[in-house]
Amino acid sequence: TQQILAHESGVVNTADPLGGSYYVEDLTNRLEAAAQAYLDRIAAMGGAVRAVEQGFVQREIAEAAYRAQQAVERGERVVVGVNAFREAAQAPPEVLRVDPAVAEAQAEKLRRLRARRDAGRVAAALAAVREAAAEPGADLLPPILDAVRAYATLGEICGALREVFGEYRAPAEV
Repeated sequence: TQQILAHESGVVNTADPLGGSYYVEDLTNRLEAAAQAYLDRIAAMGGAVRAVEQGFVQREIAEAAYRAQQAVERGERVVVGVNAFREAAQAPPEVLRVDPAVAEAQAEKLRRLRARRDAGRVAAALAAVREAAAEPGADLLPPILDAVRAYATLGEICGALREVFGEYRAPAEV
């Protein structure tokens, strides 16, 4: 806890951070000014929706994550337990693997479900999901619940929605 407070919180950047409000007020003012500058930048693009459509938000998130990771890897940003103050002999985490027998048992359960359900009812329920999805402002919950009650799978329901809405792909930018 002491290492995290000392190296990650910034509390040691001033002689007495809780001795008066100047330091806290200064941090607050700088944060507020930076946030306002950012909001002004987004407003100049035409607002949040335009910023998302132009890929600005995704780009900013990716760049910020990259800069933060680089700072950690260079040691400029200390993350206790990650790049400083690590345990000497930590075993690597165990890799999670799905037992092939479990996967096969689940696939068999799915085959049995599909064999015993009313295929016509499932098809009609999925058609109702697609129809509701195509109607602007329609409530999708009732047709989705009907599809679930007909024993449509999550994959089938999502597939019906993908047929109408498509699949989001983040713009590939370098």
